[in-house]
Amino acid sequence: MRAIIYCRVSTEKEEQSSSLHRQKQELIELAEKEKMEVISVIEEKQSGYEIERDGILTILEKCTTEKVDCLLIQDETRLGRGNTKIALFHQFSKLDVKIYALSNQGELELSESDSMVLQIVGVVEEYQRKIHNIKIKRGMKKAIENGYDPSKNLSNRDHATGRTRIEFPIEEVKRLRDNQLTFAEIATTLRGLGFPVSKATVHRRYQEYVSLESEHPFHIE
Repeated sequence: MRAIIYCRVSTEKEEQSSSLHRQKQELIELAEKEKMEVISVIEEKQSGYEIERDGILTILEKCTTEKVDCLLIQDETRLGRGNTKIALFHQFSKLDVKIYALSNQGELELSESDSMVLQIVGVVEEYQRKIHNIKIKRGMKKAIENGYDPSKNLSNRDHATGRTRIEFPIEEVKRLRDNQLTFAEIATTLRGLGFPVSKATVHRRYQEYVSLESEHPFHIE
């Protein structure tokens, strides 16, 4: 198993520095006991109530881009406190990264209340996904009712030019805009068709198109 060790104290006091060193040594011993490969050791001095911590953000990035099986901590409070702790438990669970703690001498066991909160969060996320999908379907239906023909634009998607700029049917964006769809609705519709665009991108590209059209009203590519 590939593991990351995370050590945290909340202040810069000298005695806390010795606590960091102790956490590190004890967690290395735990990793050896569990026959884990330690790929990184992260130490930081910040409040557990703060979620914007360089160390935590580095760990989350590594868990996303590299193969990481588990995170080693002294106890659950080292990961975070309050809502921050719950949010991080949930994030590591989604990344399929197990949490091992010295306090458990193995995989961390969540309290009944923490487990209940995480179950509720999971249910809420599932309904958020359902609502998002419903919005895409609704946007698509509204776009088609207002003259958008998805088959006309999807037929040429295999002929990509290799440019990093996201391409999508700007003429259809203008048509949908003329039919009173909001930029958010247009972006949602395009994402449903497989074009990964944001509302801001659609708005910016639409403004560029309108500006170009006003300068060259008889020739728009």
